[in-house]
Amino acid sequence: MSTLLEVTDAHVSYGKVEAVRSVSLTVAENEIVTIIGANGAGKTTLLSAIMGVFPLKGRVSFLGEDLARYEIEDRVARGLCLVPEHRELFASMNVEDNLQLGAFRMSKAHAARGFEHVYTLFPKLKERRKQLAGTLSGGEQQMLAMGRALMGAPKMLMLDEPSLGLAPIIVAGIFEIVAKLREEGVSVLLVEQNAQAALKVADRAYVMELGEFVLNGKASEIATDQRVAASYLGFAEAAAS
Repeated sequence: MSTLLEVTDAHVSYGKVEAVRSVSLTVAENEIVTIIGANGAGKTTLLSAIMGVFPLKGRVSFLGEDLARYEIEDRVARGLCLVPEHRELFASMNVEDNLQLGAFRMSKAHAARGFEHVYTLFPKLKERRKQLAGTLSGGEQQMLAMGRALMGAPKMLMLDEPSLGLAPIIVAGIFEIVAKLREEGVSVLLVEQNAQAALKVADRAYVMELGEFVLNGKASEIATDQRVAASYLGFAEAAAS
């Protein structure tokens, strides 16, 4: 598999506070990579910096091209898309209009195929297509945020805490979709506090603490590492059972 995203020696700071230090990672084509860690570890900051929201010292390359000179919109146009932690939907617009915004660079034909694809993945969104986004349940809003990103036909999707605040049965459905995206050729960089769920779906994993990666490897191996079990209680209980 060829490398799709490569981050090399990344540093991200808020003023004098360095939130991410000396971080390097890769994501290959047709691969799911997860970053797990406690709240405040720097995971969201890293994704935002990769997307261009925050300045980053180091190198981020996508499809072999240095992204330093590209604005957020240009990164999206090249196939890199972020679904943020708080979803950032337009609450006063309906589902269909929110999805349409994700295809603003696409032709009508591509947008039509995008709608068909999203409604196939998330049938509930088709049922709710004329409903205001702000009136959807939390799980439906997460589906809409992911669907909007997929309307742009990304090569890689970065998901920031997609399970946050959702019921277990909804979380299971979201992660099923993540696995299906890989089958469809979309790579995924997944940030999650739910280590157990993330490690089940991912190919590889990075463990982040205090702005640094302290462990990385195959997700199946990280899942049995005692250091991970000691740090993330939900997963530790599962590993011990």
